[in-house]
Amino acid sequence: MVNVSVARRYARALLEVAGESSRLDAVGEQLTTLARVIAESPELAAVLHDPSYSRDQRRAVTLQVMDSVQANDPVLVNVIQLLIERNRMAYLPDIARAYRTLADARVGRVRGSVVSAMALDAESLRRLEQALEQLTQRNVVLESLVDPSVLGGVSAQVGSVVYDGTLRTQLELIRRNLAQG
Repeated sequence: MVNVSVARRYARALLEVAGESSRLDAVGEQLTTLARVIAESPELAAVLHDPSYSRDQRRAVTLQVMDSVQANDPVLVNVIQLLIERNRMAYLPDIARAYRTLADARVGRVRGSVVSAMALDAESLRRLEQALEQLTQRNVVLESLVDPSVLGGVSAQVGSVVYDGTLRTQLELIRRNLAQG
């Protein structure tokens, strides 16, 4: 089991060094991309986590991967090299998640998801984000998901609050009202 406090400590240090908000997002995107690429390649992850490979070999492989995905911010490169040096690359996915959470909190951003029966176009997603920003008084970034079982309408979750305007939920409310009446 990965120690979350260690991952949070690295994420916090990276956040402090990244500094200004425009760089916070760039470093965060690069970190997330790198963590995703490593997670999607079991062979690559095995090389980076296997102590039978020398640190220099793991560093060389990691730097090549970072170059290929353009995750080359000097701050990120330094942190990754530190993780390799201390045999802590296994923490990378947790560091990426913690970093995103801390960066979002720093810039007043909250993430959420919206579920609809069909894929939402970019304009509809943008309008929904704006409406939720007015409700929450925070910058909202939504991930769009498709679930045909909602039948119609949308359901949005921002933080722990769910805004459910799906046809399925409204039909369920009508069914309950008819059953009580």
